[in-house]
Amino acid sequence: MLLSASSRPVVIVPRGVTAWDWVHAGVILAVTLALCLVLRRAVGRIARVDTDRVVVRVIERILVYMVVVVGFLYSLGALRVQIGPLLGALGIGGIAVAFAMQDTLQNLVAGVILQARRPFRRGDQVKLDRYEGVVEDIDLRNVSLVTFDGLNVFLPNKAVLENPIVNYTRTPTRRTELEVGVAYGTDLARAQQVLVDAAARTPGIETAPAPAAWVKEFGESSVNFGVLVWHAIDGAGVWKVRSDLAMAVQAALDDAGVEIPFPQRVVRLHRNGAAPEEETDARGRVSRV
Repeated sequence: MLLSASSRPVVIVPRGVTAWDWVHAGVILAVTLALCLVLRRAVGRIARVDTDRVVVRVIERILVYMVVVVGFLYSLGALRVQIGPLLGALGIGGIAVAFAMQDTLQNLVAGVILQARRPFRRGDQVKLDRYEGVVEDIDLRNVSLVTFDGLNVFLPNKAVLENPIVNYTRTPTRRTELEVGVAYGTDLARAQQVLVDAAARTPGIETAPAPAAWVKEFGESSVNFGVLVWHAIDGAGVWKVRSDLAMAVQAALDDAGVEIPFPQRVVRLHRNGAAPEEETDARGRVSRV
């Protein structure tokens, strides 16, 4: 019994509920649970073989929740519970619960949007926020990601939706750049050809688009090239391709007599005992006076 706005008592559960009413309500709840089990099996059988399991799970949960709510309301009706006054009495409590579950509700809505847009699926190689890895599972709250270094990361759907999503699986290949410096005074056209030929001979490098090497900048001790290659999408394979490419480039430059310089400084000592001065010459070599 509750008090209404006019201070009159509002009867939610009337007197005189019989044992048969309780049995009736129990039967309704039992039928509801049985119907939920039937729905779960039916949705799993009706779903096509190539249907994403996550979509089937979402449909299944929505149907089960609807059946549970309807069954619960019918069971209250069997007990002659007044639903209207009960909902009014629980209104303030419902608002408080909604505020407390704000993050959960936002993740739920974001999960529905992700299921509708489907920017990635289970098994895709993706970059979410600052994490790269393979999508292991997607539910209405989190995205489970196994990173390339073996970590299992759970990202809230809201955070996933608010940050850029990179799906490596959507494209069969990706481009990798390796920066290589050659000494000043080197024949740049010849060095460029050596770099391109070395990249073309590296295992795992795609021939279309073909490898390329371009001068990026004049550094402090070297002229820096950017070697651009395309290779298949494979999380850990990116490091192998870069390693193989670096070793092939160094071997090719050594065979061609092209120097890969390291940072060097020129130190000049004055005879009058003044403090030494440091500078770098055009060829990156050290000289002392």
